[in-house]
Amino acid sequence: MQWLTKWAFNNKAAMKLVVLMALAMGVVSYYRLPMEFLPEADNPMVSIAAIGPGYDAKSMEVQVTGQLEEALQFIKGKSGMTSSSGNGFSKIDLSFDSKTDMKEAKAEVEQAVAGVQLPERVGKPFVVQFNTSMIPISWVTIGFDQTLSDAQRDQAEKEIINEYKQIEGAGQVVLGGRSTPSISVIPNASKLSEKGIPFQTLMGVLEGRGAASSVGEKTIDGASGNINVEAGIHDLETLRILPVAEGVTLGDVAEVKMEKRQDSINSVNGKDVMMLTLSKTANANAVTVGEEIASTTERLNKEMKGIDAKVLLSTSDQIVHSVNSMMREVLLGALFATIVILLFMRNLRATIVTIVSIPLSLGITLYLLSLSGVTLNIITLGGVAVAVGRLVDDSIVVIENIYRRLQKENFSIELIVDATKEVATAITSSTLVTVAVFLPMGLLRGSLQSFLLPFALTVAYSLLASLIVALTVVPLLSAVLLRGTKMKEHEGSKRFSNFLSWNLQHKWVPLLVAVVLLIGSVAAYVSMPKGAIDSSNAANVNITLEYPGETPRDQVITAGRKLENYLNERNEIDWVLMSNGNSAENAQYGDVSSPTLVTYLVDMKEGADAEKLIEDLKGLRPDYEGAEINAGAADFMSGGSSTQIVVDITGEDPALIALGAEQVIAAVKPVKDVIKVKSNQEEKKPVYTFKLDPVKAKGQEIAMQLQGLLNPIPLGTVTIDSRPTQVILQPAVDPKSQGDLSKLTIMTAQGPAAVSSVAELVKSEQSIVYYHKDGKLYIRVTADVEPAQLSVVGKVIGDKVNALKAPDNVKFTVGGASADQSDDFADLGIIMMIAIGLVYLIMVITFKTLRAPLAIMCSLPLAAIGAVVGLLVANVTPDFTAMFGVLMLIGIVVTNAIVLIDRVKQNEERMTIREALIEAATTRMRPIIMTAVATISAMLPLVFGSSESGSIVSQSLAIVVIGGLAAATLLTLVIVPCIYELFFFRKSKRQRIAVKAQHAA
Repeated sequence: MQWLTKWAFNNKAAMKLVVLMALAMGVVSYYRLPMEFLPEADNPMVSIAAIGPGYDAKSMEVQVTGQLEEALQFIKGKSGMTSSSGNGFSKIDLSFDSKTDMKEAKAEVEQAVAGVQLPERVGKPFVVQFNTSMIPISWVTIGFDQTLSDAQRDQAEKEIINEYKQIEGAGQVVLGGRSTPSISVIPNASKLSEKGIPFQTLMGVLEGRGAASSVGEKTIDGASGNINVEAGIHDLETLRILPVAEGVTLGDVAEVKMEKRQDSINSVNGKDVMMLTLSKTANANAVTVGEEIASTTERLNKEMKGIDAKVLLSTSDQIVHSVNSMMREVLLGALFATIVILLFMRNLRATIVTIVSIPLSLGITLYLLSLSGVTLNIITLGGVAVAVGRLVDDSIVVIENIYRRLQKENFSIELIVDATKEVATAITSSTLVTVAVFLPMGLLRGSLQSFLLPFALTVAYSLLASLIVALTVVPLLSAVLLRGTKMKEHEGSKRFSNFLSWNLQHKWVPLLVAVVLLIGSVAAYVSMPKGAIDSSNAANVNITLEYPGETPRDQVITAGRKLENYLNERNEIDWVLMSNGNSAENAQYGDVSSPTLVTYLVDMKEGADAEKLIEDLKGLRPDYEGAEINAGAADFMSGGSSTQIVVDITGEDPALIALGAEQVIAAVKPVKDVIKVKSNQEEKKPVYTFKLDPVKAKGQEIAMQLQGLLNPIPLGTVTIDSRPTQVILQPAVDPKSQGDLSKLTIMTAQGPAAVSSVAELVKSEQSIVYYHKDGKLYIRVTADVEPAQLSVVGKVIGDKVNALKAPDNVKFTVGGASADQSDDFADLGIIMMIAIGLVYLIMVITFKTLRAPLAIMCSLPLAAIGAVVGLLVANVTPDFTAMFGVLMLIGIVVTNAIVLIDRVKQNEERMTIREALIEAATTRMRPIIMTAVATISAMLPLVFGSSESGSIVSQSLAIVVIGGLAAATLLTLVIVPCIYELFFFRKSKRQRIAVKAQHAA
């Protein structure tokens, strides 16, 4: 790389221009890069959601889920299919191979679903394929003044939706929680009987009443004109006086009244509201769209009377917060790195030369990100935050070597070029090694690649930019700023030199200590108590209140309101969003749930203790008999924090599956901190079945009559207050007991008769939810766990279940049937193997030997010691991001060993191996410690700052990197020389004998 340094000195004017352009393009790119919460990534999954009000779980399973599953069997690229069927809902999740084109997959699924004939009252299924760009950027609540009429509300709703749709970059705008006005016709059974009018007569009351038709064209009064006929009902009074029989009006035999029908409830701070969910188009800037939504909301509140609009949540706020906090951490990291260099070098000019690499490298990185079409999001910003400590590493090694040479020799351009050349191989290979660690991420497929590739590109661009800066700009600036400076000669530490010499003479001592530390750290990690992630600082809390499936909805709502009032009265809570029920709006996002489930999203005030709220909610469980209350810190990405552990029992034989479920329940129940264990087969609801005698009656006719008797029947539509309003005939009977059901009167061929005369009524207990995997039934056992002990209990349950002997062909899966679809950790393991292979390959090419790189690779296990100690000291739970930190350590840790061994190889030309090792370790100790301390200091803000939800960069990642790097740096200076000499022990021994012989002579 010497030619690059020489080119820079030969083209100083061009270099000035390049530096200015890099800084300018970096600033321009920063402001032009689209800001997003996450990079665009397809989830390789398609969800199908269907709603069937009034249908029991078994009917939904057989008539809806089963039919859809059959149609979806042969979808191309499908790798798995799971489904759940409950009271009034059905949901199917199809997972696909990572190489599948998800747009084509969704189109094929839509086509297959469209061909399925579903039962009456089951809505058209929604097909959803999630992409990160679909994540709503704002949730806006709309409240209306009670004084507004239905017509005014309807008009206001339309205007509001249109206003938000007109925002540039706005995507889908969905208004949920609407109350649909309808007219209820409630028949009076005694009056119908008194007047001798059958219930069926009421079904035709609107028939032919509303019409609008053109009769024709005639010449009237000498002019040609059209003749039309119009008939309509525009008020309730007209509806009441409609004749149903001679001398009898509808009002005589039924109550006619206006009602509001609401499938789902959204309530904020105790007031029912409508929820407006807004997303952006694929290429729009999330921050700009979010700001427009906020200003539109403010404007609508001023301009429209009787409405109260409020932006409840906005991802654009989170993006701005993420950008600001990450930039703050980047700047703090740069400041800490500057202080470290100044303390070590004790020379302001040398520090300035080194620090220049940070803004220059960042400017080049931002420009390259812009060219690559990568957006500015928490993943790419995380890459910058991680790389900032490494940006000065190459420059530190170059300036330190120039500085050291200037302490001994006179200043000259040749000296600076030669000093740069001395370390060029080391810093080039160490930078390429770090980049090589991240490159295998490009080999991943699907959504994981979409998340990790922008991170890898950011780190790779910034490190390569810092290498170029270190080989060009740093020597040039050194030639300008260090000219004529007088420096005191820096001598290597004699104490360290003697210490290393002793270790090389007794190398089995440090090696044994290192092995003991490694074994101890692995044992400590295995036995480390892995509690749940601390929720005390959580900004949002998810709470669920769930009743058994047979609980009437009115009772569920009453209890839900009671808990809502309790939450609203607490001082540490800013707002509470309560939700219940299924709606077409929610189903569009694949969100369907049990009607007996009430969910709460709680926004905590700044500084409030969410852990205390979660603890207090546990104490409320006795006040809600029969219900389950669970709470956990809300994760913005996953939508919630689960406090449940599930075990799925799959197999071919339903009887053996049930037996397996019993085994699992028996094993899990005694586990400490398990609150409750249940299976979907245990959660049952009474189902009453009429078993008809086919000789006495026709099944289809009786089913239709009973549907009419027991379910609301749409009679037609009338226009009230200029808006179409549905008229619904309510059930004629309201049976309260099994006896009442048996006495229902139906029409048979022989005339009116009790239904019990043609059918036997059988009561059975059936599951409230059914699960399928690839079309086959499976049972799910769910354990409710104390949130603080989630990880501990999860491990215990996993061990207990794995120890069970499952029945033949039955499989237990802890974590759920969908858990085996996720192989992210396996992918990360493969990446690590490939990364280690690439690192070794680059070093073999650099040193042209197999043994020296092996000595360098031995620094990797040393990093594990520090990583585990760091986690133990910080008492932080290791998670996926901690694994990512281990991957990063592979690239970072070996760079120190490369800088050391590169010097050893240079020394071997004129020294013995042992002398070369001692001189190299003593000389390179300062730049190695400087680079390590600079990287550690730059990552400190990540330890003490707040990590962003969904970010790869977290506290556990920073702790793993800091701990691993600190331990590896200290041990590298001793252990790597010992191992290196072991690999060349014969040659080293011959050299030492020869030296002794010379001295003796």
